Amino acid sequence: MSAKAKALLMTLMVFGGIIWYSLGHPGLDKVTELKARWAEKSKITNTKKPKTRNTKVGSSIGKVIDQYNGVNVYYNGSVGNVKGRNVTKDGYNLGLKYQCVEFAKRYYYERFGHKMPDSYGHAKDFYDTNLGSGQFNKARKMWQFANGGTTRPLPEDLVIIGPSSYNSFGHLFIITESHDSRVAFVQQNPGANNPSRGSYKLIQRNGRWTIDAPNVLGWLRK
Repeated sequence: MSAKAKALLMTLMVFGGIIWYSLGHPGLDKVTELKARWAEKSKITNTKKPKTRNTKVGSSIGKVIDQYNGVNVYYNGSVGNVKGRNVTKDGYNLGLKYQCVEFAKRYYYERFGHKMPDSYGHAKDFYDTNLGSGQFNKARKMWQFANGGTTRPLPEDLVIIGPSSYNSFGHLFIITESHDSRVAFVQQNPGANNPSRGSYKLIQRNGRWTIDAPNVLGWLRK
């Protein structure tokens, strides 16, 4: 560009600026608004998002994920995980951390000071198949009732699930609610992605009560 052309361009820019300003600088508000929006956007983009609490079950083994009547339920990840044996100060064996059996025995120990004479065994071993419904289970020092018997399951009863093709050890859970057609429960070690709470249909027929779930043997009562 020649020197004359540059001089002409500068003159036009100066005079154009004077005219724009004298007319009230139209469009400045729009420019200011766009600049403000850009600044706000940059602020949001550059601000770190606050950390949120991980409420999904499964963050770390031994983490408290639930509580029932003041007794903690711990996360165990895979059902086969074991973090050592939990023994009380007075020497009572609560079981392997953090299996379903450990929670059951710890619950009755902390809530009632209850100690089972036989403090060992898998979940399936808690139900004595040689006893009739309504008889006293001496090994667990609890009353035993059969699924499908005449005794209705109640809150704080310990329900025993027998072995199956995919679980040879059985499982335990504690009833939290008992309604005419449903029981709710709390459990420990149901699997890495399964919740600590659940419910099953409760069937009442001809004076008999049945928890409608696979392999339920019955329940024990303190």
